[in-house]
Amino acid sequence: MRIKKMINNTLSSIMLVIFILLVVAVVLSKASGGEPAFFGYQIKSVLSGSMEPGIQTGSIVALKPGGDMNRFKKGDVITFRNEENLLITHRVVEATMNNATGEAMYRTKGDNNDAPDMNPTSSTNVVAEYTGVTVPYVGYAMNFAVSKAGSVMLMIVPGLMLLLYALYSSWKAVAALEKKNAAILPASPPPTEIQ
Repeated sequence: MRIKKMINNTLSSIMLVIFILLVVAVVLSKASGGEPAFFGYQIKSVLSGSMEPGIQTGSIVALKPGGDMNRFKKGDVITFRNEENLLITHRVVEATMNNATGEAMYRTKGDNNDAPDMNPTSSTNVVAEYTGVTVPYVGYAMNFAVSKAGSVMLMIVPGLMLLLYALYSSWKAVAALEKKNAAILPASPPPTEIQ
C-alpha cells in the first residue's frame, strides 16, 4: 500500500513538472516570436542532419548571441543567415578578413556534408555561436508545441489528464470512506425466531 502511494505521488509530480515545462516552453516561444531563450542563450531546433553525429536532427541547441562576430576562427561552430534567410549552424573551415570593409568572411561546412557550403558568409550574417550544448529529440516536441495543433494539444491533453486523475482520486477516496464506514457500523443482529 505504501509503495503504491509513493508511485502515485511520483507519477503525479512527474506529470505536473512535464505540464509546467510544456506550458513554459509554449509561452516563451510565443512571447519571443519563435523559439525560447533562457538566461541569454537562444534555444533552436535542428531541422537537418548536416552536423550529425555531433548535432542530431530533432535535437535542440543552445546558442550564444552577440559579441564581435569577426572573432571566429577555423573549427568554431556558428549560426548564420543564408541567402534564403534561413538559419544554418555549421563549422567554420576557413576565416579571412576583408581589410577594406572590416568584415570577416567565413567558409563553412556541415560536419556530415561532403563539401563546404557553396557561398562564404559575412560576419554581418552571423547570428550566434554554438555553445556545445545539445539535447536530442526535444526539438521535435518544441516544433510541435509552437504549431497551432501543438498549442491546442498542450492545453487540452494535460487538462484532460488532470481531470481524469482528479476523478480517479475522488473515486478512491469515496471507496476508502465506504470501507471505513462499513468497518465502524455494527453488524445487524440476526433475525430472531418466534415460536
